[in-house]
Amino acid sequence: MAVARPLRVLGLIAIGLWVFFLYQLFGPTGSPKAPGEHVENMDRDPNLDITGEPEGVILRRADKGYAPGPEGTSRINATLLSLVRNEEVDGIVQAMRDLERTWNSKFNYPWTFFNDKPFSEEFKKRTRAETKAEIRYGRAAFELQLIPAEHWDVPSWINEELFQESAQILKENDIQYGSMKSYHQMCRWNSGLFYKHPALKDTQYYWRVEPKVHFFCDVDYDVFRYMQDGNKTYGFTINLYDAPASIPTLWPETAKFLAQHPEYMHENNAMPWVTDNKRRPDHNSKANGYSTCHFWTNFEIADMSFWRSQAYEDYFNHLDRAGGFFYERWGDAPVHSIALGLFEDASKIHWFRDIGYQHIPFFNCPNSPKCKGCVTGRFTDGESWLMKEDCRPNWFKYVGLG
Repeated sequence: MAVARPLRVLGLIAIGLWVFFLYQLFGPTGSPKAPGEHVENMDRDPNLDITGEPEGVILRRADKGYAPGPEGTSRINATLLSLVRNEEVDGIVQAMRDLERTWNSKFNYPWTFFNDKPFSEEFKKRTRAETKAEIRYGRAAFELQLIPAEHWDVPSWINEELFQESAQILKENDIQYGSMKSYHQMCRWNSGLFYKHPALKDTQYYWRVEPKVHFFCDVDYDVFRYMQDGNKTYGFTINLYDAPASIPTLWPETAKFLAQHPEYMHENNAMPWVTDNKRRPDHNSKANGYSTCHFWTNFEIADMSFWRSQAYEDYFNHLDRAGGFFYERWGDAPVHSIALGLFEDASKIHWFRDIGYQHIPFFNCPNSPKCKGCVTGRFTDGESWLMKEDCRPNWFKYVGLG
């Protein structure tokens, strides 16, 4: 009997260790086993841990020839880009102040502002005060070039009565901005026309900046040179699900286009991310086969060569003629994202995890001493249900960290 008791104790200990091992391996509170594992219930997203500069980055700092003005500099052919109204001057000044403090004061890339109305003297004065870089519209600083009417106006093939009926339906379905014609015009312009503006005809890269956004982290390398040297096409920070009721025919129209142009599909595409039906099957069903995952385009750093490609030009024209920019609420975010996911090499799409960013109500907040003013790993300052809107885990699962 004296020998049996220690054996029983050892057996219980062994069972306990085995249970502990299984819990660590499969338990709900452990760290993610892979980049794509769901992280919404964690205190912070470990993918946001920063260990240094992006791999392969070539630094171009302020002491390496970055004086204001294009001559004698090593800058990439790029601009900071904003579609903004006069009444949004407070919001764009705040966004400029953040981005100049954290990044552009080191590199002095020019700013390009667009409006469908003339900019006021107050707007010009206040934005000029926020940067040492050029603020331009073409050949000269603040040369007045508005968005061409043919790029902004509702196209001739859109039926006004049908648009009004559709806008009412969108409003009844609580689709944000669905009844605002100017919002539909903006989405169409941002989807397929902004890069055709004369002020951008000789520009290759852009960083889109919207009013009231925040930037939290010091970034000490030239992101445009990183894009060029790394052969990247597109950079994002936040990746979300869209409202299916705003885009019910976007994927069916895309499928029609793919049937007509299978040659545009890239062999290393992100189709599984575009069509995933496991994490949010309700979205996939209501959007008729589209996961609704999209890059949140209020932040995007991109090479306009992709938008100017024949594949994207044909795709946009197909969608434009289908009418969904007005009869539904097709945004530039899902349109850009689907096109990138299908027609581009997925390895050329980069997650800028080190750029701290907020557009209410969502954040990209890295774990880095270079970041101030945001909570590490925090995704939203809204209601807890908004955590479900994060589609980055799907991107990491199907494509990787980038």
